[in-house]
Amino acid sequence: MGAPNQEPKPGDLIEIFRPFYSHWAIYVGDGYVVHLAPPSELAGAGMTSILSALSEKAIVKKELLCHVAGSDKYRVNNKHDDEYQPLPPSKIIQQAEEMVGQEVPYKLTSKNCEHFVNALRYRVARSDQVRDAITTVGIAGMGLAVGAFLGVMFSRNKKQKQ
Repeated sequence: MGAPNQEPKPGDLIEIFRPFYSHWAIYVGDGYVVHLAPPSELAGAGMTSILSALSEKAIVKKELLCHVAGSDKYRVNNKHDDEYQPLPPSKIIQQAEEMVGQEVPYKLTSKNCEHFVNALRYRVARSDQVRDAITTVGIAGMGLAVGAFLGVMFSRNKKQKQ
């Protein structure tokens, strides 16, 4: 993890805090990041970039971190370094730079910006925010189901006592 807006090093994962989700990029040096962005996403777009989740394609872009982050806070977050061996920074940057300008498949649940940067750094495409969202939705769904079941049981009990 890292402190908000700490100075990144080449190959670092950058987590940009958007409303309701995090956007991810990989730092390639000289103030630039490479990131996966659906064509409709504007740098620093915040709320409007949520609509980009509906896209099926994305473009690999190289842009200044300050433009991508806009007014949103960001931090260096190499959160899986304890679990996976990161590739050497030169290899991460080379792979990222080679992909700039390419249009790639995009899917919120399996091919998003977090999957993209983790694959570049660790060769493991994963998204914790997708996993966490699915877990939250699953728990909320179970809570609703249990609540509905208890409601039905309570109303049956009440009817039987009358």
